[in-house]
Amino acid sequence: MTLRGALRSVLFGTVLAGALSGCSGSTLDSLGSDSGSTPSALRPVSHSADYNNLFSSLLLKSDDAISTKIDDAFEQLFHGSLDQSIFRVDQDGSGMSTIVDFLHNDVRSEGIGLAMLITVELDKKQEFDELWRFTKYAPHKKLFVSSGPATGYFASNCGEDAVVRCYDVYGMQLFALSLMFAHARWHSTADMPYESDALALLDVLKNKETENGGVVAGIGSAFSAEKFLVREDPMLADAGFTTRSSLQMPAAYWYWGQATGMPFWTSVEKASRTLLVEAADSTTGLWPMRSYFDGTRVTGSPGFTQQAYRTQLNLGLDALWGTANREQTEVANRLATFFGGKPYGATFETDGTAMDTNPARALISANGTLAVSAPSNIYRNALAQAVWDQPIPTGENRYYEGLMYLTSVLILSGQMKVY
Repeated sequence: MTLRGALRSVLFGTVLAGALSGCSGSTLDSLGSDSGSTPSALRPVSHSADYNNLFSSLLLKSDDAISTKIDDAFEQLFHGSLDQSIFRVDQDGSGMSTIVDFLHNDVRSEGIGLAMLITVELDKKQEFDELWRFTKYAPHKKLFVSSGPATGYFASNCGEDAVVRCYDVYGMQLFALSLMFAHARWHSTADMPYESDALALLDVLKNKETENGGVVAGIGSAFSAEKFLVREDPMLADAGFTTRSSLQMPAAYWYWGQATGMPFWTSVEKASRTLLVEAADSTTGLWPMRSYFDGTRVTGSPGFTQQAYRTQLNLGLDALWGTANREQTEVANRLATFFGGKPYGATFETDGTAMDTNPARALISANGTLAVSAPSNIYRNALAQAVWDQPIPTGENRYYEGLMYLTSVLILSGQMKVY
């Protein structure tokens, strides 16, 4: 069995003792240094950034008040009453818990991925393990693809019919980052092999076409080997040369490069930062939903929609870790200026024309992180204050609003740290 096969077996939960040491014939290198191949182990990542707590330094909130805000939000969204929470315990088996999108009545990899990042940052190991166990093994929801050319990918929008509607690249990226943090924070075990699972997922995201011997049944790699950019969907027939701003996670790619020593992820990090800048409107900073790899808008693509809100979170995380570049800061400043001091809508054309003028609470949360990524903007205090003043999301849209809110609060409080 090759190392790639062994790692894949770990993800299936069927790896045999000692399989990782049996690397005969493998193309993978334990140092991760030969042509960017996936290593057999993660490197420790050192990070000396000062995680600025803007609730404290900017809004002058006390440590107790900040801790209470975080704790209350987590308890309500994860362990509150059935009409308030989004975390559902023991689904499809004991120890398998998930996140439910009640607005659409389904389970999405995106939501589980954000919840895994939140739980590892808050040191909630039980909830993290239950989420990952569900994601890997839940027989009914079938998030994990265990056969065919898409083997190793995770699906999304799997409702009661358990039909695969897309392969969620955003969720899979969050899984990989969260698993790496879990390994660094809690250490891998036979029951929870965070490290091997993370490496197996990185390998399939990068090397699916190599594994399959090319594009099979329209399934390709999640990342372009030529452009070093994440595809919006590995179904190449539909999205082989397009991407989305909301999928760009340069801070995660920086971490992956550090943890694996793979030049590929460093190239992805650089390309991702360039795309975020080139795809943004030169005046408003807003991104279209879809763009080509050169940053130009895909013909007919919607403008700045609800899904794009995740882009602000990605910018904020990059800035919090001190890994963002000057051009990203300029884009964040444009966004902060556009959104600051005006009534909130929900969706916009990239030139700033409001398409839906109904206030979007999730956008308020996302824009709050611009206080981190646009540190000299005149609206910085107001953007952060708007997040602080928000109540914990409730109602049928509490899935998206709640995850955006809690992620934003963790970034603004400096709690979204590198492990």
